[in-house]
Amino acid sequence: MADISLTFPDGNARSYESGITPAEIASSISTSLAKKAISATVDGKHWDLQWPIDANASIAINTVKDNDAEALELIRHDCAHIMARAVQEIWPDVKVTIGPVIEHGWYYDFDRQEPFTPEDLGAIEKKMKEIINKREPVTTEVWDRARAVKHYEDNDEPYKVELIDAIPGDEPLRMYWHGDWQDLCRGPHLQHTGQVPADAFKLMNVAGAYWRGDSDRAMLQRIYGVAFKNKEDLKAHLHMLEEAEKRDHRRLGREMNLFHLQPEAPGQIFWHPNGWTIYTMLQDYMRRAQSRGGYVEVNTPQVVDRKLWEASGHWEKYQENMFIVEVDEEHAREKAINALKPMNCPCHVEIFKQGLKSYRDLPLRMAEFGSCARYEPSGALHGIMRVRGFTQDDAHIFSTEEQIGDECAEFIRFLSAVYKDLGFKEFRILFSDRPENRAGSDEVWDKAEAALLEATRAAGVEPEMNPGEGAFYGPKLEFSLTDAIGRVWQCGTFQVDFVLPERLDASYIGADGEKHRPVMLHRACLGSFERFIGILIEEHAGKLPFWIAPRQVVVAAIVSDADDYCLEVVAALKAAGVRAEADLRNEKINYKVREHSVGKVPVILAIGKKEVEERTVSTRRLGEKQSKVQTLDEIVSQLSQEATPPDLA
Repeated sequence: MADISLTFPDGNARSYESGITPAEIASSISTSLAKKAISATVDGKHWDLQWPIDANASIAINTVKDNDAEALELIRHDCAHIMARAVQEIWPDVKVTIGPVIEHGWYYDFDRQEPFTPEDLGAIEKKMKEIINKREPVTTEVWDRARAVKHYEDNDEPYKVELIDAIPGDEPLRMYWHGDWQDLCRGPHLQHTGQVPADAFKLMNVAGAYWRGDSDRAMLQRIYGVAFKNKEDLKAHLHMLEEAEKRDHRRLGREMNLFHLQPEAPGQIFWHPNGWTIYTMLQDYMRRAQSRGGYVEVNTPQVVDRKLWEASGHWEKYQENMFIVEVDEEHAREKAINALKPMNCPCHVEIFKQGLKSYRDLPLRMAEFGSCARYEPSGALHGIMRVRGFTQDDAHIFSTEEQIGDECAEFIRFLSAVYKDLGFKEFRILFSDRPENRAGSDEVWDKAEAALLEATRAAGVEPEMNPGEGAFYGPKLEFSLTDAIGRVWQCGTFQVDFVLPERLDASYIGADGEKHRPVMLHRACLGSFERFIGILIEEHAGKLPFWIAPRQVVVAAIVSDADDYCLEVVAALKAAGVRAEADLRNEKINYKVREHSVGKVPVILAIGKKEVEERTVSTRRLGEKQSKVQTLDEIVSQLSQEATPPDLA
């Protein structure tokens, strides 16, 4: 066989016979590497150790220690196969389907008449560990389609036959064995089952899933699992999940009486007084921040004729996410087609176009707390985090090309100050370039991407690259927060758009007296109020910063003789700008403290006979076991300062 040249990460090249496998290459380097190897990277592609290499290429041998991404992919992929094998060893009549790797783990779909129980998951885990400890080899072969179909027909695996039929072309199919258990798979996989850490995985839950996502097909049972490189990482992940459950905004929303959702309005929120207090406090804060930042505030219609959406390009690119409204206009021969606005951009261009604009008017920063509606599949809805009706802290800056850099830097400064006030000191910036489905020419995109990247770097920021995730009209920066338990939330955006002003014929008069197109800079800081409030609730586990807590103080009477003084304390706090309420119920003080603690009230002031006589209060802070005696004047002054929003302090 002809020789091929393989180049290693250190730059050295060596000759091998064509068809050599990475496993053989690892063995030729050292016995130690051969044992530790899990896969290879060949010309940038993840490569199974058993796959032959038949052309010149670059190569790197991967180990668990040195290659996190590759190791986790393989561990999780092999866990999926090992789990499917375990299920069929325990219940031979179960039919297997697919088992892909997902974030943190994997799932596998099974066709079984009896539902899997929590006890079944324990039995499957035990069997998986037995398989892992056997350290059986993982092997692979390439079969032609006819042989593969016959194999699955003979073994009564109809779902595998259907999967083969759906694979286009007549290319050979790869078959994998974990010991004597076999599955159809693209690979790659580990060398043997023992390379999966037996103490670093866990089966999590079972859910229903239609075959191929089709509600007319069979309902399968999907078992989810998580897997990591070691038991410490698994333990950390499970702890994070426990924390996430404690912080779940849906549960805290009920306990704090913030909002509810109901089937008659899917994906839309019924805000209760407590929740609406958070909402309005946050909106007032953003309104002040934008006013200081030189923004003018506008408001635009929620129902807009399709003609504007066609002109802007949204009808073509975004229609499947829009709610369509048909109206029988008086005396019209056909219905008028409108849409609820999914975003505010075209309407802001229409305001910009009213009256003649000069270069002296730029940059024009136009903001709106715009109520939008977007269709989200019912299965994707998630509390107030993923909804159909929401309000953005949306703004559009109309500028010249020369002003892009300054506006980008100014927005990063603006956003940093807002996030710091709201308790988020650090964030990541991702640069998202052109998606496949986009408007505008490549030349326009080249210009927009270059302008945004240059502006970002000029602001002293080197963004992480996020290929193909830009908006359909322009590239964007995405600002992602990391919360208290390590989860990442994408919130703010900054987008450069040369397309929409052209499509909607927006212009200004330049210094040369000629018409020019403005650049449209789309920006949002919080994103949607609904989602950001959900993030705030989970970040603080319901213990919101005092200034934005909906119920700041409860003044609780210990005895009925304290009622009048309780009301006096409440009045003094309200006069000082603190949200305070009295609890004069004939209940024990410990009961009141527990109830208001569940409702996440930051401060409870308990008042008995002694406090009435001395004109003091007994102050208990949420999460603290000890109370503190303070004078009325002292507590009013202290809480008044804490109730002041950070931008007004």
